[in-house]
Amino acid sequence: MFKVRETFIPFCIPDVSEREVDAVAGAIRSGWWAKGPLTVEFEKRFAQYVGAKHAIAVNSCTAALHLALLSQGIGPGDEVITSPLTFASTASTIVHTGATPVFADIDERTGCIDPEQIERRITKRTRAVVPVHYSGVACDLDAVRALCRAHGLFLSEDAAHAVETRYHGEPIGCHPMGAASFSFYATKNLATGEGGMLVTDDDGIAERAGVLSCHGMSRNAWKRYGKGGSFRYDVTEFGYKYNMFDLQAALGLTQLERMPQMQAARMQAVEVYERAFAPCEALVLQQTPENTVHSRHLYVLRIRPEALTIDRDRFVAELAERNVGTSVHFLPVHLMSAYRARFGFAPGDFPRAERFSDTEISLPMYSRLSVEDAAYVAEAVLDIVQKFKR
Repeated sequence: MFKVRETFIPFCIPDVSEREVDAVAGAIRSGWWAKGPLTVEFEKRFAQYVGAKHAIAVNSCTAALHLALLSQGIGPGDEVITSPLTFASTASTIVHTGATPVFADIDERTGCIDPEQIERRITKRTRAVVPVHYSGVACDLDAVRALCRAHGLFLSEDAAHAVETRYHGEPIGCHPMGAASFSFYATKNLATGEGGMLVTDDDGIAERAGVLSCHGMSRNAWKRYGKGGSFRYDVTEFGYKYNMFDLQAALGLTQLERMPQMQAARMQAVEVYERAFAPCEALVLQQTPENTVHSRHLYVLRIRPEALTIDRDRFVAELAERNVGTSVHFLPVHLMSAYRARFGFAPGDFPRAERFSDTEISLPMYSRLSVEDAAYVAEAVLDIVQKFKR
């Protein structure tokens, strides 16, 4: 018989060891509290890690996505295609350039954008595609790349969930066709609290993104405070305050070194979930294509409403009563009031994304989640299914 535990299992907590504490303390003592040598080293190490030529460290994935589009001069009159099943920043960065976001529905097996739906929405005004590697599953990049080549479109991958994702055996960001943007938010596989990285093999994108990320100043403007530096600099265009700083980079470098250990812990929890849920007909497991290694940033579980007497929201509430924290990824962007008011979106516009969102639950998934805690979460889920099955 299921017994409710006394302590709460949070949806996510960052994995912090003494190594991170020591690294940040060292950065504080160094005197470089802003962008400095640690940030430059993190850029170098991350580029090597994913196999890209350039990496530009910024203060968020949002900043990276924005810079990628700005590097191509995308603006008013242009259209950019992306997924409605994503965090709002994917679409808002399109809006901030002055371009119009155009949504393409998803493949419900994975939650990723459907290339056939992208193709249907390409017009003469389309300039770019921003596919999302949802939850850590790589989208169908072969098909998306082919579309971009055929129509002359810029490809900006939203890789916020994709640190440790592999596509055809290679990391996301390895030789990107355009650019890929990563997130190091507190819940991510590699976390710096806030932070992000833009990676590309294109020298022009890297140069312009680097300038735009630091107020439009020269790429190495941070050196002006070092020995032998110069107070003279130029502002070549109107940029942004998007750069990362060394306290974040200290965390990032340490987390990068610990990735194998942290990722292995995630996979142990995944194995517990998969074994428990696979036989249950009331639950739908996310599919991972054979050409993809899932980063397991999220553990995405869906319910079959026809098999239960409760909906997703009640299921979430039942898990909370059993001391299990959850989230939902995502509430579709096109249903947010700002997007409905400005662009005229309405319920039913993207039925797959809406159906996916209405039945999705993100279970606890992080490297500090023990096998025992994962087993309890699985038990709690199955207890609810048993209690409310039709």
